Amino acid sequence: MIGDAGTVIIVEAGDALDRSGVWNADEVRLVGPAPAAVRKRLVDQPTWGADGTKLPVHLMALVSDGLAHLGTGSVTRARTVLHPDRHEHVLTDCVLRLDSPLSKSDLDRVRPALPPADLPSLEWLGHVNTDRATALDQLVTGWFPTESRVSEPTPVQPPVLDLPYGLRHFYRLAQHHPRCLGVQNRILPASRRQTDPTGEMLVFGEENQGGFFWSLLWTLDGPDADPTVWFREYDEPPIAEQEPLSGFLIQFSLYEASMGADYVALAHRLTAEQVDRLTEGLLPVPLRPFLPGAPTRFYVAPGLVLHVSDEGGDNGFSAWADAAHRSALAPLADAPVEWSNFDG
Repeated sequence: MIGDAGTVIIVEAGDALDRSGVWNADEVRLVGPAPAAVRKRLVDQPTWGADGTKLPVHLMALVSDGLAHLGTGSVTRARTVLHPDRHEHVLTDCVLRLDSPLSKSDLDRVRPALPPADLPSLEWLGHVNTDRATALDQLVTGWFPTESRVSEPTPVQPPVLDLPYGLRHFYRLAQHHPRCLGVQNRILPASRRQTDPTGEMLVFGEENQGGFFWSLLWTLDGPDADPTVWFREYDEPPIAEQEPLSGFLIQFSLYEASMGADYVALAHRLTAEQVDRLTEGLLPVPLRPFLPGAPTRFYVAPGLVLHVSDEGGDNGFSAWADAAHRSALAPLADAPVEWSNFDG
């Protein structure tokens, strides 16, 4: 409802990815398409009336005994697309942040808990230091959805440029699980591999904004080698990742799993003691730290991947968890940290 005094948005109580509703204690998410008047009010002219006063946006949820007033909020993120026939932008989705977070009891009322789902198992974890190819296979097939799309074929290369087994195996997995190539950073498709500026290394992965890249020496000890992976920011000398390719690909997959799921928990500036408390109910992945710039360790539970990065100095540690199902965030719910985002 849109009027001169403000806006009222009503969502149904429930929890689903494909419809509007209360997402967490701080956010209400709207799924479009929405009428043009809604786009104009929320995006084009979001909060100010003709007299220059702020127009409130009231958020409500339809529950069994009527309407529950969630409070007021404001748009923090919105996406529009150009409609091919109407030649105007259509609001497709929108996130509103509540001015005051919901209590646990109110959240449970307007977003009833989903029943537990089958979660990706931790069978792969037992193979990390015995059979890393099997660990990678089970991790990728468990976390990243199977898609019918077949990735582009790897162009034929002269024998001296043969890829090491680990990378060939990863590309085979990506043929049916293409999201494992990356949702935050990325492993380059086989046809886009390139040489670094020195001509000495094969560049096979990069950061999403091009700030750094990963490479291997062109000269390998045969296709079955498990070579060193080199991390390099463009103006800096290369630094060796602490794990060879076999461990690096597991870490890369865990990092992308912890950046690309639907349910997130995020905290910054944690102390070492807070990290210990946060991770005490999780299983550590027995690999040396990932990413030389911000050494990162991984912790897991069924359907949950948490990565903890040492940001250095006064910045302390950051923690980012992603879950395959909202219920998988339960082990973190009582952690003594201040979450900047918590979807549990």
